[in-house]
Amino acid sequence: MELASFLAGERWSDHPSCTHPLLAHLARLVNDFTSDAARPRLAPLIPSVIGLRSADPRWGHEIALLAATTALPLAREPRRPTLAVGILSCERLLAAEEGRTLGSLRPGSQQALEQAPEAARWAREFADRIGSSHARNHPGPAILECAVPAIADARGSDADQYLFDLLVAAVALCQDLAGREVKPEADLAVDRRLEQFAPAARR
Repeated sequence: MELASFLAGERWSDHPSCTHPLLAHLARLVNDFTSDAARPRLAPLIPSVIGLRSADPRWGHEIALLAATTALPLAREPRRPTLAVGILSCERLLAAEEGRTLGSLRPGSQQALEQAPEAARWAREFADRIGSSHARNHPGPAILECAVPAIADARGSDADQYLFDLLVAAVALCQDLAGREVKPEADLAVDRRLEQFAPAARR
């Protein structure tokens, strides 16, 4: 994200304004939980996050839901209830935005919950106890902070690939939400700047 801020012409920061805050948070977490050997593979993704931002609240709901549904089937048991609650929370927020029935689930969410039935049962009971009132803060950051370590902890030697795939999927999701086509390769001028700052990409 620091390199993204540089490439976007912003002040050097790992919280650049050119990227949706939750997508940037996911990118930082994936970077932190990726092994040193695999981290340079993330560098070519940097240009793709520049300009991906929106004030539409659905972006945050969608990014968090993607992370939770990806992580739940992979996670070890202690993390599963939290991720299941995250799925139900995001579905509730999206249902309100989309005008669909509260409690209805998308197929991907239903499938993820079916792979962790005990966690899903606990999450539904928890949701019933707290009612439909929303927390003051968006649950997205907490969901990501559970999902990414859960994947890293559960997948062992495969974790780098799963984390990379999650970030790629999140970028593609935001590009779709923004109505942008995925570019097959970065602009050559951006590539040259990335090569100049390659050591920083491995931090």
